[in-house]
Amino acid sequence: MNREQARIRAEELVSKMTVAEKMSQLRYDSPEIARLGIPAYNWWNEGLHGVARAGSATSFPQAIGMGATFDEELIGQIGDVIATEGRAKYNAYSAFGDRDIYKGLTFWSPNVNIFRDPRWGRGQETYGEDPYLTGTLGVAFVKGLQGDGEYLKAAACAKHFAVHSGPEAIRHSFDAKADRKDMAETYLPAFRRLVEEADVEAVMGCYNRVNGEPACGSRTLLGDILRGTWKFKGHVVSDCWAIADFHLHHHVTQDAEHSAALAINEGCDLNCGSTYQVLPDAFSEGLISEERITEAAVRLFTTRFLLGLFDETEYDDIPYSVVECAEHLALAQRCAEESIVLLKNDGVLPLDLSAVRTLGVVGPNADSRAALIGNYHGTSSEYITVLEGLRRVLPDDVRILYSEGCALNADRVEHLAYENDRLSEAMIVTSQSDVTIVVVGLNETLEGEEGDTGNSAASGDKTDLSLPGSQQALLAAVAQQAREDGKKTVLCLMAGSDLDLSYAAENYDAVLMLWYPGARGGLAAARVLAGEASPSGKLDVTFYDPGRPLPEFTDYSMKDRTYRYLGGKPQYPFGYGLTYADVEVKEAEIVSELKTPEDRKLSMRVTYANGSPVGTLDVIQVYVDAADSPYRTPNPRLCGFLKVNAPAHCVEECVIRLDEDTLKVVDDEGERVSGGGRYVFYVSTSGPDARSRELTGKEPVKIELVQ
Repeated sequence: MNREQARIRAEELVSKMTVAEKMSQLRYDSPEIARLGIPAYNWWNEGLHGVARAGSATSFPQAIGMGATFDEELIGQIGDVIATEGRAKYNAYSAFGDRDIYKGLTFWSPNVNIFRDPRWGRGQETYGEDPYLTGTLGVAFVKGLQGDGEYLKAAACAKHFAVHSGPEAIRHSFDAKADRKDMAETYLPAFRRLVEEADVEAVMGCYNRVNGEPACGSRTLLGDILRGTWKFKGHVVSDCWAIADFHLHHHVTQDAEHSAALAINEGCDLNCGSTYQVLPDAFSEGLISEERITEAAVRLFTTRFLLGLFDETEYDDIPYSVVECAEHLALAQRCAEESIVLLKNDGVLPLDLSAVRTLGVVGPNADSRAALIGNYHGTSSEYITVLEGLRRVLPDDVRILYSEGCALNADRVEHLAYENDRLSEAMIVTSQSDVTIVVVGLNETLEGEEGDTGNSAASGDKTDLSLPGSQQALLAAVAQQAREDGKKTVLCLMAGSDLDLSYAAENYDAVLMLWYPGARGGLAAARVLAGEASPSGKLDVTFYDPGRPLPEFTDYSMKDRTYRYLGGKPQYPFGYGLTYADVEVKEAEIVSELKTPEDRKLSMRVTYANGSPVGTLDVIQVYVDAADSPYRTPNPRLCGFLKVNAPAHCVEECVIRLDEDTLKVVDDEGERVSGGGRYVFYVSTSGPDARSRELTGKEPVKIELVQ
């Protein structure tokens, strides 16, 4: 069923409703209209990295880890699995008459905000800091989730539109100010691509104001850009209770009736929250018209018809047995393995299991379920921590010694005795082991969403990029003991973003970034540690130089933020990640499909080689610098990438399609214009920056194109 057909049916059904009935359908918990055969429907469901909050479901790595795979095809497959399990749950729950929250087919995912500041607790929900990477993976996810059948398999939602990345503590009253260039160059591109390329069914506004307008009632965002320039045809939903912020915190309206009127008049069709309960009062006061109420209801019922909720569909027979089936779990493990980023390796990895007789496993996240799952997660029928994964993977003759080492975030004064006891145990384990794996980091109680975490002091954000003091003491104690005994150490970090790894970089033999790898992600980590899989993830966020102050958190200017605008050297750069092999780009050439002189689609033909006896996956990355343009980004920007297979001792060729805006730049008015003159392309398995070259010892292949 196409949108035109669905809309015709929606218009016909809505025309039979009273005004009160229409208004009742604009709430996320839409009630039954029995006389018209319309069942109750709850619009609120989550599918960020697996069906969330609705019982058992396959648990994928948190979105930031999915981004680190740089694997467009994989992310599309994950979207399809989430939709499949969502349909299975919908079918089963509906059969039992359960149409409550988290049981529907409208998933408020993905989060395609740009991870602008590493302190933002919800940054873990994104695909990272780069608009092109975020847009590409977001398009793949939406297409996978919505499917290509006669009906939508599920409905995706691009959130949070559009300039939204903390601070969490003031999100309900904050005004994010961004100039036209930053809007068009950074904050809007991923949303545009999801609308124009993936036909995303819904868009969710954000809590804060954007350049003075509350996002969920913004004429600029919802009217001029989304429905005007981009021709969006789906529905808009508010973030939850965001419309109440209009009068309670932003003070742009005087009461709930005026807030509801502002939102609906500017194009917010669906209210997650309770403010639209006053729509009858706003209507009786003449603040909104029946025409606008009707249009909102038609848009929402168009979505319900596109999902086939009033028809028999090809998805009705999807059985509940697909939930956490073997195929889905294998895909989750593959994603977890591909997401792991090897930041340092002095030769200790993969573990030499012929020489390691005793392995130490230490740290508060080594046997932690909470550290596996991030936020917006579902429930798994099984959790495999790093400790448990190693027990499953290592041979029986390898002894594993374990110590928690320290509490996740202990107060050193109140818990001094406990901490000393655990530190002593960690040092004992280190002294008795050939190699010690230290697993530290955070979980959703230390970084996440305001009101959703135990981090009340920062409302989910990090106050800085340091590990908790208890963990810093553990790292130092283990490193010192290992030095004294001549032992090897490996650090595994489980977190949703950048943390200061300067001590580990100097004092540990290997460093791995595991992110939040999913409920069974410990098995993937163990396989990588043991050499059963080669790490192939790349950083989708910059790990900043901890000695250089970050810009003010509330400053939405992109100056000195993310790899594209960074002024100094990072600790670890965007796009960086080692493997157990030696993959190198040998040759590259530009190929094009000329449509008109002004519109050229470009691709890059790349020859790469693996000179080692170890096969691996890796990511070929293409960056571009519009060298002669005054509007170029300060540093070359990602314009193409491809996850490739690199068997041992291979020479392979691939073709990478490039961003359609590769030869354009954004001027100060926010217009995309020709970059003109000379373009310099860099092709490698990492970025072209000096720090990447320093860490990898490799120079990218450089190509110039003159227009």
